[in-house]
Formats: sequence, C-alpha cells, structure tokens
Amino acid sequence: MSHSILLVEDDESIVDILTRHLTKEGFVVITAYNGEEGLEKFSKGSFDLMVIDLMMPKLDGIEVIKLVRESSAIPILIMSAKDSDIDKAIGLGFGADDYIAKPFSLIEITARIKAALRRATQYANREAVQSQSNTITLDQLVIDLSNYSVTRNGEEIKLTLKEFEILKLFTKHPNRVFTKAQIYGFIWNDEYYGDENVINVHIRRLREKIEVNPSEPKYLKTLWGIGYKWEGS
Repeated sequence: MSHSILLVEDDESIVDILTRHLTKEGFVVITAYNGEEGLEKFSKGSFDLMVIDLMMPKLDGIEVIKLVRESSAIPILIMSAKDSDIDKAIGLGFGADDYIAKPFSLIEITARIKAALRRATQYANREAVQSQSNTITLDQLVIDLSNYSVTRNGEEIKLTLKEFEILKLFTKHPNRVFTKAQIYGFIWNDEYYGDENVINVHIRRLREKIEVNPSEPKYLKTLWGIGYKWEGS
C-alpha cells in the first residue's frame, strides 16, 4: 500500500522536483503552497507523513507543526534553508521528527522519509501490543497503566498521580521532545503561563524515583532551552 505524503512548500520548483521524485518512489504526494493551505488539506485528508518548509507565507512551518501536533502524531520532516541549531531546536521542540537543510539530495530526503515511516510503523505495532496487555516494559521498568503502578527490578516505585501521568506521557512517546508548555498542557490540561518551577519540581522528583543516578539520567533527558525527552526505549 502506498504511503501518502503532504508536502507543504512555497517554492514551486522544489515542489515539482520532489513530487516527481517521490511519486517514482511509490509515494502518493499531495501538495500545498503555504501554511494555511497545508492545514486545510491536512484537516480534510489522511496522511502518513508531512514534509514542511519553515519559512512560508500566511502561516509559517512552526505554527503549522504546533497546530498539527494538537491532534496528530503523524511523522513530520522539516526542510528549510535556515540551517542553524536554533531553527532545528525550535522545530524539533514543537514536535517535528527530523530536519533536513536545503539544498538537499533526493537520495537523502527519500532515506529520511522512509526512516520516519519505518519508525512510525514500529511505534504503532508496539502501541498495539502494549494496549492489549495495558503495560509498558522498558528496561527494568514495568508500568501498569490499569493499576497506575510502576516497578523496577520487581520493586514497587510509589509515584503521585501527576508523576505517573508525566511518566506515561514520555514512555508512550519515546524520543519525542516535549516543551514545558506542552507537558503542562497535557498533564494539567490548562494554559501554561511560564511557571517553570512546577514542571522542574515534578521532573526532578520523577527522576529521583526512576533513575539509578538522577544527576545523570539515563531515561528522562533534558534538552537545554527546549524541554525533555525519553530515551529509555
């Protein structure tokens, strides 16, 4: 079955080249030439992956990613002429899965698309297995979603409800970066007003309970200036 890709890019020559190449590779490509058009087509269609430029008219790529991430975990690949660490960090921090800088080779972007789709398929399969058993096993940690319990090497770890919900959020989305605002929105279901202390305290306490060495965490990693991600899988 062909994978469907939403390509959001305002440069018509790039759209033409990528569409022809990816079609030859067996993908179905739907195109949009600005952020607003991209969001409209995303809301009306069903896609396996999004490729999006950062700098676009009407609505930039970062805003599109933020809005898409409110309702979807679709793999997102950023492509942009802006090749700075800050731009990469912002894009990845708001939920993009990968980043490729212009100019790029068709071989490289195809490889990155296929890798992102492969990771998404593996994650979906793992989610299906976990939903059947309702437990998540990562290294020595066993997380029982039904009973809100966590054990490490067979010993129970006592977590508060918020600590458990944070742990569940990260373990169900390994290697995805969450900003503090996103964590607050998911866990507290409220608008984030920049109170970093609330997030910092909960992350610190969670690390103290699940990490062997909380000062050098193996699982819950900090991306300075961006947020956190889980590397335990």
